[in-house]
Amino acid sequence: MRIHITDIHIGDRLTSNVFNNFGLHVLSSNTVLTIDDIQMLRRHQIEYVDIAMRENFEGFIQRNPQLELIAQEVQPKYDSAVTGMKNLFEQVMNEGQIDERVVDENYEPLVEHFLQERDVVSLLLSLNSQDEYTYHHSVQVSMISYYIARWIGLSDEQSLLVGKAGYLHDIGKGQINLDILNKPSKLTDEEFQIMKQHTTLGHNIITRSIIGGKEIGLVALQHHERLNGSGYPNGISGNQLHPMSKIVAVADVYSAMISSRVYQKKKDLLYVLRELHKLSFSELDPQIVHTFIQKMVPNFIGKKLVLISGEIGHIVMTNPADPFRPLVRFDDQFVDLSKDYHLQIDAIYV
Repeated sequence: MRIHITDIHIGDRLTSNVFNNFGLHVLSSNTVLTIDDIQMLRRHQIEYVDIAMRENFEGFIQRNPQLELIAQEVQPKYDSAVTGMKNLFEQVMNEGQIDERVVDENYEPLVEHFLQERDVVSLLLSLNSQDEYTYHHSVQVSMISYYIARWIGLSDEQSLLVGKAGYLHDIGKGQINLDILNKPSKLTDEEFQIMKQHTTLGHNIITRSIIGGKEIGLVALQHHERLNGSGYPNGISGNQLHPMSKIVAVADVYSAMISSRVYQKKKDLLYVLRELHKLSFSELDPQIVHTFIQKMVPNFIGKKLVLISGEIGHIVMTNPADPFRPLVRFDDQFVDLSKDYHLQIDAIYV
């Protein structure tokens, strides 16, 4: 069967030769994979390999050693970026400004891994946490914003700037009362009006703290604005929104919906992408959203899928014409969900 590299297990046996993008032979058919082989495949940026069918398919669904490997590699840098964000919030609370050197010290090491990791779905889920949501959310929005910028064709320099803007998009929350910021239940109307001030506060903090931070400050100000004018703080619309703000807005919505919080259960990947697709017809930039979906959906190949009926399978192929209805393997049966609309997907997991 053909699987994504993030779903490889130690002990899997290749059923075909593996070559990299330059035609260089990497591993031979019938190789029984070791941890060193898996790391070699990642270094050569191999995305998919053919392996012999596993006897214990259920074990394949329940445990993903390669996902654990991803987490082990990037977790220290991710944790450092989260800690850095926490320190920046404390600085904002105490001093009303941030130190750009602290921003760069914690953002730049994370960037190094941006360039290596190709399975964004597994990367993000391996790092997901409901603890200290605000800080984790800022780091995740940074990562997603960077990838979106690359996917829509921005340069490396521009993409890194977008990622930095994503990292700081919520910095204004450092001046919001902690009782409101950390409230475990829904905000009252009055509390929500106070929370909305974080956009203006963030803009002011960034523009007085970062030399040449005009664009980053605009993102902090505009990331809750919407194309149809329904957002805040100024209700602007369309081309009044800075292009970077449109990118970070998509990343912000995605990260918020995919994350676990005390008062919100984490939503399924496919559900979130569907919701983003709906918003692309009114509130979010359609080109950005559709590019994001187009790039994310192929990462579902090899992932576990559960139907509402309880049946468990794994995704074999995605459907370009209908990205939310893939080809799925259930035991020895292949089912094209784009042709079987009575079969409803409950969730997709790594």
